[in-house]
Amino acid sequence: MSQISISTPIIGRDDELARLSGVLGRARGGEARAVLVAGDAGVGKTRLLDELKGRAAAAGMTVLGGHCVDLGDVGLPYLPFTEVLGAIAQDERFTGALAAYPVVERLLGGGSAGDSGGRLRLFESIAALLADLSDIAPLLLVLEDLHWADQSSRDLLRFLLSRGILQRSAGGAPTHRLAVLASYRADDLHRRHPLRPLLAELVRLPAVERLELRPMADGEVARLVRALREGPLPDTTVRRIVERAEGNAFYAEELLAATGSGEGGVPSGLADVLLIRFEQLSDTAQEVLRTAAVAGRRVEHDLLRDAVRLPEEELESALREAVGRQVLVSGEGDTYAFRHALAREAVYADLLPGERARLHGAFARLLDGRAHRAESAAERAHHYRESHDLAPALAASLEAADHAERVGAPAEELRHLETALDLWSAVEPSARPSGEGVDRVRLMLRASAAAAHAGELHRAVSLTRAALAGVGQEEDSELAARVRYTLAGNLMTVDNLTAAFAYSSEALDMIPADPPSRTWVWAAATHVLAARHVGENETALRVARQALETAEELGVTDAQADLLISLAVVEGGGRRSQEGRERLRRARELARASGNAAVEMRALFNLAIDTFEAGHLDECLPWITEGLDRARRAGLLSSPYPMEMRYLQLLVLYTLGRWDECVRAADTDAAVLPAAGGYRIAPALYVALARGDFGAADRARTLLEGPFDWMAALVAGIALTEAAALKGDAEAAVERMRSTVTVLTDDAGTPPHVTVRLAALALSAVADRATGLRLEGDQEGARRWAETATELLAPARALAVHDGVPQGPEGQAWLARAEAEWTRAVSGPDAEAWARAVAAFDFGDVYEQARCRLRYAEALLTADRRDEAVTEARAARAVFARLGATVFLERTDELLRRGGPAGAAPTAPPLTAREQDVLRLLARGRSNRQIGEELFITGKTASVHVSNILAKLGAASRTEAVAVAYREGLIAPETTAHG
Repeated sequence: MSQISISTPIIGRDDELARLSGVLGRARGGEARAVLVAGDAGVGKTRLLDELKGRAAAAGMTVLGGHCVDLGDVGLPYLPFTEVLGAIAQDERFTGALAAYPVVERLLGGGSAGDSGGRLRLFESIAALLADLSDIAPLLLVLEDLHWADQSSRDLLRFLLSRGILQRSAGGAPTHRLAVLASYRADDLHRRHPLRPLLAELVRLPAVERLELRPMADGEVARLVRALREGPLPDTTVRRIVERAEGNAFYAEELLAATGSGEGGVPSGLADVLLIRFEQLSDTAQEVLRTAAVAGRRVEHDLLRDAVRLPEEELESALREAVGRQVLVSGEGDTYAFRHALAREAVYADLLPGERARLHGAFARLLDGRAHRAESAAERAHHYRESHDLAPALAASLEAADHAERVGAPAEELRHLETALDLWSAVEPSARPSGEGVDRVRLMLRASAAAAHAGELHRAVSLTRAALAGVGQEEDSELAARVRYTLAGNLMTVDNLTAAFAYSSEALDMIPADPPSRTWVWAAATHVLAARHVGENETALRVARQALETAEELGVTDAQADLLISLAVVEGGGRRSQEGRERLRRARELARASGNAAVEMRALFNLAIDTFEAGHLDECLPWITEGLDRARRAGLLSSPYPMEMRYLQLLVLYTLGRWDECVRAADTDAAVLPAAGGYRIAPALYVALARGDFGAADRARTLLEGPFDWMAALVAGIALTEAAALKGDAEAAVERMRSTVTVLTDDAGTPPHVTVRLAALALSAVADRATGLRLEGDQEGARRWAETATELLAPARALAVHDGVPQGPEGQAWLARAEAEWTRAVSGPDAEAWARAVAAFDFGDVYEQARCRLRYAEALLTADRRDEAVTEARAARAVFARLGATVFLERTDELLRRGGPAGAAPTAPPLTAREQDVLRLLARGRSNRQIGEELFITGKTASVHVSNILAKLGAASRTEAVAVAYREGLIAPETTAHG
């Protein structure tokens, strides 16, 4: 029998597994079938077949496997079948069957099939033997790597599938309990490959089908990479592997294995594999491919012809050979591309340095000789740089940066500008591009703006600091002021607020307010922001009013909009006042009219956060949608305010209880925002914890790696405090709450507003500990924890009102919960305090309201108000079931059991946390595959969970299981939240 060894997880092949499992099922029922499994090398054919072998063996099928080996077409005859027959000979069940066919035994002994008559007897005997074996037990025959099959094996396979084991009786009834799975590499089948005609013949047979294993989707490769590596992997590493692997599982594994090894380019072992097919080509074809590799992944025919300098007929012959061997593929527009990017990398790395520089120079000159196109500037810059021709490389890099700016691609603009800055000092001054704004300092300022727009905030700071060093002795005070207020603005994005205020003060001092100038207006607008961040509100108000008048006088409408936003935040009742909201709307219109997308997004963010803080969650989402649409059109999705809006969008979805939408949106962001940190995963972490996934705590800790990031610290603080509280670790919860508040406290000594929420989370663990100690009779221990509770509540009470203005409904709700937890810690559960907390979260936070309702039920039960307790607990349970919040679902069931007969928990056998997740999706009509995708498990595993659920609920179908679950209160019908 074949040895089944499964080393890597199978991901993203649910459809293929379902289709092939169906073939196995029909085979067990007596319908013989064959499937030809095609796919490129490394795409996962063997792993898929290993999974099928395991399933077949588990279902009681006999599994026989044979492998073809690359020995050429004159290799060992019948090699894969000899391997199969050898396995049969070793199985005692088949001794009698094998003895009935002496010609087969002679083949095992190394005998020859002889003439055509002997071959026919051999073929018929093997077919009959397989049929007999399938009568003993259902049979799965797996033949791998048919592209290396010898002629005799191909002939035998043709006979078996066309005249032998797949034949039906005269009446058409199936006769054999047998399935054949045969794999081959599609990318190895050049035009004259001997397997091609056989495949064309076989797929026409009614009992034979073909299954093409396509490359995996990017998300599936990412899941595979994370599954293969124990411990967390940086998102940037995963993203890079996904990009380079292009859906090939083997390539992904090899690239992952080389991660951290210091091995650049293509790992040597993988390069050897990739170059095998290249080295089988003629010398001319290899020359053409080397030239094409220098051009890049794709090259136009005319450009390649001019670079390689071969007669047209020779070039076409070489290209035909490369395409036939499937190293190149032809594309639209008379172009050619490497079948896989890693193949191109391997060929390119194999070039000699001088050869590489010469070919790059040839391509650069050819592109320069054509009519200049903006989109080709990056290509020309690359070729000139790699050929060490630096002056034209500098000019082309600046042209490429201009093009990237026009099309809204800040990350590419930054890359081209940094290349230009690297080249600047290496190019003679007389050879540098000239013109207004083209000098090293201004290029650094421009690059810092591109970095900020691309979300590279720390890079933006370092670029502006470099500009400041370059402008140190500059007589142009306006440029010096611009550098300083730009640096101040960038420092604010990384929360270096004191330094930002210092630089914005310097900028304002360097340029006079009279005569009025655009530079002074923007210096003032930046200073207003910096002053507000360090608590200098009077300064912020005074400068903002003066600058607004000047901006109106000069007609600088985008600065006018920016100043209106600042005034809306700092003056009077703030943005929640009627005047504040009107200013924000006016600012949005002015920014839109001026075309300044960054200021327009600041206005939209403030409008969104205002409605959120006011508790109007449904009104918040349209502002966010408008802001993100504007950012998308401008190519600024990774800039600071759109990032804030992305986070706010996830937070609103989380708060409204639309958790699956929240998780999907976070996953989508993960694919496009690899360095977004807390902005893209925060609410998804909270969902994971509520659903019992404590691995979310490890993911939260990774946010604290690298330079300090305010949002990452906030998100990690909430998640880790919550995780500790859910685990009952009061010490860890208190320590994390305090350390988070400390690092988030601003330079003026003002703690963050999130202190209230953090205190409530930590207090829940403290109250649990104090309650437990009181029950154990340890009054002294309970008293010490009660003192800790009082220490935690004090800052929460202080922060709930800021400058005489209470926090919005969210802040007030968290304070109500903190007060109720404090009372529980100090003197025991207070039903009225928890009733107030339930009411406070009525603004729309369904999960937190349900948690408070559970505490309310506990307090009612303690007061022997049993019926009320059961009513509240059942209401909380319905929410937890709908959300899949398994942690509190289990706690609610325990309380209902304690509540007595009237509140008894559901009578069905308890479901595991994962089964609860599956049941929730089952109720939404999801298929096994869809359940697997949402829960990051295979369709097979989802199917097992569904079967377990049906058994536990005594249901005969999925529909009946859902009905039973509703009846037993395991899940509650979902309501639709609009926003």
